[in-house]
Amino acid sequence: MINSLKFILSTQLKRSGINKTTSGFTLIELLVAMVMAVLIITPLMTFMISILDGDRKEQAKATSEQEIQAALDYIARDLEQAVYIYDADGVTRNTNTTTISSSGIKDQIPPLKSANSCSDENICKPILVFWKREFVANSVGITANTQTSDTLTDDGFAYSLVAYYLITNTNSANSTWSKEARIGRFELRGPVNAAYANDDRGKKFNLGFNPPPLNKSGALLKDKMNQWQTALGASDNYSSVANPVQVVTLIDYISTTAPSNTPCSSPNLVGSQTSGFFACVDANEVLAQVYIRGNALARLQNNNLAYTANTKTYFPSSSIRVQGHGFLFTK
Repeated sequence: MINSLKFILSTQLKRSGINKTTSGFTLIELLVAMVMAVLIITPLMTFMISILDGDRKEQAKATSEQEIQAALDYIARDLEQAVYIYDADGVTRNTNTTTISSSGIKDQIPPLKSANSCSDENICKPILVFWKREFVANSVGITANTQTSDTLTDDGFAYSLVAYYLITNTNSANSTWSKEARIGRFELRGPVNAAYANDDRGKKFNLGFNPPPLNKSGALLKDKMNQWQTALGASDNYSSVANPVQVVTLIDYISTTAPSNTPCSSPNLVGSQTSGFFACVDANEVLAQVYIRGNALARLQNNNLAYTANTKTYFPSSSIRVQGHGFLFTK
């Protein structure tokens, strides 16, 4: 009886398929699935990589454009206070006490008088050099020369010599900055020329400062200004004195190459018109047109950074025209 029940039960289970074994994927099925996955995923991955790469390139261009505009705005605010702007004669000539009309200030400023970050004339070149008359709030006492003894203060003015430099780094000697170029700023600040200039603000100045040489001989203002000399000794540099004056980077990723154009000619042209930073200066009118060209390629790669017609979209450029509103007491 028991054997009969076992036989009947096993027969029913076989018929119902309960005891059937589950089979896996065959090798052919796996291969087909893998091929289909590759055919579907590869184009999607290529598409995503292309989108991400394009976004990275556009972001590099946009960042360069924004930084160039910010740098030009900063330079414009500086230049608006200018009382005199040096043209190429002043920037490229050394001091000449024999022939006044051939004198310049090249050997009185960095890099010939070296400063931190600017000591090699092959890579650090002055482009925009000018005197400005700077407003200094609360720098003069009314009845005494210190704020501790005189709480009533007035505003004063101080002269400063400002220079903007094109600093190249194409040999990657400085790993902090890009392989192209950057713009650096140098300022030699003088004291407030007032009887009660206070200790807190009015008397502070940089070593090496000398005021504009308005007492020099020469019929033209240009001749007078080109005779300026630093107060440093013959063997001193701006980097070797106490509280050294340095060239501070304003903007990086500046192009070292550009298409040739002729916005102006010598002596108005200061710098090379095929570089990423140069200026057209009218010294008599205290007027300057400043040109800056960035290099977004330097943000993306380390080689093939020169300007070409095919890559010109990676070299955003802009310019600004500024006239100085300051004034000199020439009499």
